[in-house]
Amino acid sequence: MEDSNMEKKTQLSSSEQRRVLYRLLSYAKPHKKEVTIAFLLLLLTTVGDIVLPILVKIFIDDYLTPRKLDWAPLIILGSIYMGIQVAKAILLFFQLVAFQKIALYIIQQLRIDVFSKVQALGLKYFDKTPAGSIVSRVTNDTEAIKDMFVTVISTFIQSGVFLAGIFISMFIMDIKLGLLCVIIIPILVLVIVLYRKYSSKYYLDMRERLSQLNAKLSESLQGMSIIQVFRQEKRLRAEFADINEKHYGAGMKNIKIDALLLRPAIDLIYIFALIIVLSYFGITSFDTSVKIGVIYAFINYIDRFFEPVNQMMMRLSLYQQAIVAGSRVFKLLDHEELAPAQNEDQQLCIGEGKIEFNHVSFSYDGKRDVLKNISFTANPGETVALVGHTGSGKSSIINLMMRFYEFERGEILIDGKSIRCFSKQELREKMGLVLQDPFLFYGTVKDNIRLHQKEMTDEQVEAAAQFVQANTFIDKLEGGYNHKVVERGSTFSSGQRQLIAFARTIAANPKILVLDEATANIDTETEEAIQTALAKMRKGRTTIAIAHRLSTIQDADLILVLHQGEIVERGTHQELLSQRGLYHKMYLLQNGLSQQVEDVIL
Repeated sequence: MEDSNMEKKTQLSSSEQRRVLYRLLSYAKPHKKEVTIAFLLLLLTTVGDIVLPILVKIFIDDYLTPRKLDWAPLIILGSIYMGIQVAKAILLFFQLVAFQKIALYIIQQLRIDVFSKVQALGLKYFDKTPAGSIVSRVTNDTEAIKDMFVTVISTFIQSGVFLAGIFISMFIMDIKLGLLCVIIIPILVLVIVLYRKYSSKYYLDMRERLSQLNAKLSESLQGMSIIQVFRQEKRLRAEFADINEKHYGAGMKNIKIDALLLRPAIDLIYIFALIIVLSYFGITSFDTSVKIGVIYAFINYIDRFFEPVNQMMMRLSLYQQAIVAGSRVFKLLDHEELAPAQNEDQQLCIGEGKIEFNHVSFSYDGKRDVLKNISFTANPGETVALVGHTGSGKSSIINLMMRFYEFERGEILIDGKSIRCFSKQELREKMGLVLQDPFLFYGTVKDNIRLHQKEMTDEQVEAAAQFVQANTFIDKLEGGYNHKVVERGSTFSSGQRQLIAFARTIAANPKILVLDEATANIDTETEEAIQTALAKMRKGRTTIAIAHRLSTIQDADLILVLHQGEIVERGTHQELLSQRGLYHKMYLLQNGLSQQVEDVIL
């Protein structure tokens, strides 16, 4: 499992964190105008925060202390103060909306990129990665990134500008005191460095545990019927509780590091800075007079100085979460195990549908071959059936022909051209696949047959259903073709789901028909109707059919018997029976002739 492997990496280095940050910020490039406006609003509100203590200082030192209470200048000063406060509130509203809008734009694009990438990945990736883990990347991780754009970046920029303004104002009022206050900066930097070092490790651990929770939950929901039938509830609860406990432990480590290095540490530094300021004014008061307004301004600035510092430190936790989440998202985006690539010759079309396998060998793991030197030809309009025991390689042949996996040895040809030369669109349009366990999407019966092909009319949908005789049960449904289909079509029987899948395939009018145990879950009565429909479907189409029930493929033009990845027998039904080999044994077993099987073996 990919997430299990990721647990080995317990911490992101500083260079990795910077790369993730720069890559996240690159998503803001298409929104330069909105970003500029948002930062301009942020700058104006920050300037307002810096100016307000200076206005109070002017009032105390120039008017209150000397008792110059002239109404005209005081009204002007008060109006300016209130005007800045009102303007600040208005600008703050538009600033927050602007940053939220930008963040939503960015996360929207990031989620589309991740979702698109998931669809482009090869099936090998899904074979080893839990579905819940992938869902966690698209939802939880991108949500954490959104928080960074909404609060962290704006807070850091605003705090940076505000701190710079505070120091400038301090130096203007008193250079010596300003220099003394600079001492606290290295201390703050040290706290930030320590926090980043340890929190990234803990946040990475917590994210991985959350991903595992999602994976376990997804697996449990999908297999709920099996869990209940085999009374596995207690075991699954224990496994879920174990992962949840580890997630809790990682969360507690985060809380402890936050509790130590965020507010308490900053409060201690604040007290230290306050002692410096008050001591300085106390000492200088013995020699010279000290203006109360200057004391107020410095105390106010110190207080305001640590307010953004506290905000920055509190946001550091969100920042670390976003960086860790971003690293996980980009790991998925950078994954190179894509679906097999095509040369994309747009002019090349599948005409007759002749299929040739020439000495094809294939391995899923690169170590053990599941297909060994497979060669056969399916001529246009012919039906080639694949039979064999479980694990013999039947589905692997289908997987290669459908381009779900890449093969390196041998060649697969369609109409004499390499299968790699056809565009994916051409392959998908001209090859119809019906699986043993068909997948139905949430929507209506009509939507599941049409699969949102807008050019397909309702008449074509109904004609396809009638062709496979699915209309006999669809017409009885409430709403008919507009009947609601719940998740995975769980309210339909296996046979009904299969009939809808047949109708979906016929509606697309493929040139090549691929049946992977398509009649395995259908009752005898439905199978008779399906066999009649299949006989019509196969006319003019090249058909590759996997079958366990040999009765369904007795009329095939060619039957290939596979054993341990090799074709051990080939011929028609009668030819294979006459050979009295593996196919003959399988036929006798399926027809209940066990004594004859024993005689054959002996």
